[in-house]
Amino acid sequence: MPEGFVYVDELIPDAILEVRYYSTDNFVGSRVDGYLAPKVILTIEATKALAAVADELRQQGLALKIFDGYRPQQAVNHFIRWVADVEDEKMKYKYYPEVDKKELFSLGYIAKKSGHSRGSTVDLTLIDINTGEELDMGSGFDYFGEISHHNTNMINEQQMQNRAILREVMEKYGFVAYSGEWWHYTLKNEPYPDTYYDFPVQGNKGVKSLQADHSNQMY
Repeated sequence: MPEGFVYVDELIPDAILEVRYYSTDNFVGSRVDGYLAPKVILTIEATKALAAVADELRQQGLALKIFDGYRPQQAVNHFIRWVADVEDEKMKYKYYPEVDKKELFSLGYIAKKSGHSRGSTVDLTLIDINTGEELDMGSGFDYFGEISHHNTNMINEQQMQNRAILREVMEKYGFVAYSGEWWHYTLKNEPYPDTYYDFPVQGNKGVKSLQADHSNQMY
């Protein structure tokens, strides 16, 4: 792992890690390339900001559940190949029932470059510390549809309030929301805004890698 990156649970030990791309419970339906361990990695700057978020939430009886952080470019390439395979729709029922798979690029749900590969973007939700249950956000992580947008009118007042709790505390500590996905936040002052890394997500004893692409693309 390059210098400047850390394992999130080392600074936020009470965060729940549910690394969907290490499992088969994701829109692809299989483990995604580059995920060799169920770990979440972020830049030091993003992790410190997220630790401040977690500290404040703890006072409200809440904690973080994190689905993804740094994402290798090889994982993004896996997504691109999956989109091209129009016959593979085994996870459509759960993740994109209202969307034509061929439109996932044009609708902005999948891109050839991901901000996650720069190391300062995180996908997450909130849990109740006492029960361990997720707060109801109106849609699940990686659900491709209008109901996942921040400005949707398809959710109830409690779900809107739960999203607002997450958004307010994330923005307070320097993260920027993505309009199309309530779970997706990027550190505004990210340290590597033009670098797309490709080292694998693996355990703490992983081999150091410095593969990176310095092309200037958004996400």
